[in-house]
Amino acid sequence: MTKPAPLIDSAFLHKLERLAISWQKSFPGLVGGHNISHFSGAGQEFLDHRQFHQGDDLRAVNWRAYMRLEKLFLKMFQVEPRVPVRMLLDCSASMQTGLEAGTTSKFDYARKLAASLCYIGLVRLDTICLQPFGSDLGDSFVCGGGRHRFVPAVNFLSELAPKGKTNYFQIARQFVAKYPQRGLLIIISDFLDEQDAEKPLQFFSDFGHEIQLVHLWAEEDRVPPWDGQLDLHDAETDEKVEITFDASAREAYTEAFDAFARSIQRVGLRSGGKYVGFSTNTTIEEAVFGPMVRAGGIQ
Repeated sequence: MTKPAPLIDSAFLHKLERLAISWQKSFPGLVGGHNISHFSGAGQEFLDHRQFHQGDDLRAVNWRAYMRLEKLFLKMFQVEPRVPVRMLLDCSASMQTGLEAGTTSKFDYARKLAASLCYIGLVRLDTICLQPFGSDLGDSFVCGGGRHRFVPAVNFLSELAPKGKTNYFQIARQFVAKYPQRGLLIIISDFLDEQDAEKPLQFFSDFGHEIQLVHLWAEEDRVPPWDGQLDLHDAETDEKVEITFDASAREAYTEAFDAFARSIQRVGLRSGGKYVGFSTNTTIEEAVFGPMVRAGGIQ
């Protein structure tokens, strides 16, 4: 029996070690991460002074200032919080497309990308939650504390399988109920939903999460290569449609797809979040060090 290829190889992991997942907001989190917050507390970099109040830690008092002014001032420092980084990973049936063109399916590509981001976060001591979804939230996997937790995360991703249909309204409701603590939310998906995906995506942001939308598509999703009379089968709804496809129809379809991508981009950028979109023809290394770095999702 042939051993399955690893999601990402060790040479690529070594390149990822110089990167860090980036966010803009300040979230209350656990001390220990490598990203700067604007909250004050015990840390390495001096932030400011404030007046001493009963119950404050005497070890943080600026005694030199007291000797000069006979007033108690508390020293405050930058906190480096371990912000909860959650990755919503699309495991719906539509993520299986892409194999017809001889490339990696969107689902396998998404798993490789999630593994890459997970490793970047673990190296920086971020707390990572891998949360698969389809019509509902699946079982999640939480890891943190360093790169030694990467192998269990890869094992979790390797055991996932695509199935079911996407329902972003249901996912949004379940997510905010399951995760009341605000944090960074990375959504890796093709964002194909029979219903409107824009409003529930905005709901994540309205609830206080900083969102990063990673939009994946297969080349056939954007530019269908077929001509003539076609029988199309919806992977999620099982609906079948007969159409005649030619160059004119292909051009109109591509324009409609690009308009759809721009609508998802607007949601990502509207509340200070981020959006990046690319085809699965892009290698994982090119995607990470190219569009994802340029979009500011990692640095």
